[in-house]
Amino acid sequence: MTGASFEALNPRQMYGKVVETMIIKATRPPRQAFLLAVMAGLFIGLGFVYCAVANVTGAGKIVGGLVFSLGLMLVVVLGGDLFTSTTMTLVPRASRKITWRQMFSNWGVVYAGNFIGAIALVALILLSGHPWKDGGSIALYYIKTTEYKLTYTFTEALFLGVMCNLMVCLGVWMGYSGRSLFDKMAACLFPVGLFISCGFEHSIANMFMIPIGILCSGMMPPEVAAKLADPVNTLSLLTWENFVLKNLIPVTLGNILGGGVLVGLFHWLVFARESAQEASATTPSHESLDEPNAG
Repeated sequence: MTGASFEALNPRQMYGKVVETMIIKATRPPRQAFLLAVMAGLFIGLGFVYCAVANVTGAGKIVGGLVFSLGLMLVVVLGGDLFTSTTMTLVPRASRKITWRQMFSNWGVVYAGNFIGAIALVALILLSGHPWKDGGSIALYYIKTTEYKLTYTFTEALFLGVMCNLMVCLGVWMGYSGRSLFDKMAACLFPVGLFISCGFEHSIANMFMIPIGILCSGMMPPEVAAKLADPVNTLSLLTWENFVLKNLIPVTLGNILGGGVLVGLFHWLVFARESAQEASATTPSHESLDEPNAG
């Protein structure tokens, strides 16, 4: 291994790489984008499974947050298409390199694919019987976490979503500076660890977490239900309507603001004019660009 593999891109080079990547994401064929999004939704759910095990076994929120970063590492390294980082396609849209239609169409495809991937993992985990091991301790974690997530006000959920995707997109953005596999993985670690430890809200992770909590609450045997403080109230709170209205909608909006606006558009404001001046001097063909890992 040479020393060159540890040389990171500077901030201006990172901006250029993000623009290239977001153009590729927004103009990707819908079928390919959808399949990559399914993969990403499943990956993020796997991170939450890892986090649940860490919390139940006493490792705590900090370790839980670090192991949850596995989900984003899988997305970044294997090229999955994740809605929360896809919100940064606002950058090429602001530079008029893609259309509003291309951007929103891509968002819809990726969001749907993430949801299907997350729900597929819910089915796999439930069929494996994993939540009911050790007296149902994992299932109780899913149920209690879901119950907590559905107690936020709309405003709280919105800004928890803002803070979450601020951290996720900063991690993804830093990953673009890396030149090796280790660099990309390391960049995900602490931003994701922070958002989990602080209880910030990630819309795609919740596509796994809340459905599995709702389904576990409807399947729990009496001996598991007896371990809940108020089983009746829990069952009344854990509904699909509450999932969509009290969490998924406000958190998704917050994720768009946190990632697309506070990370993506902020960097566009910093670097767009300089990049435009360079582009007028030299305009490389789009076909000559190698596709970087997306995330």
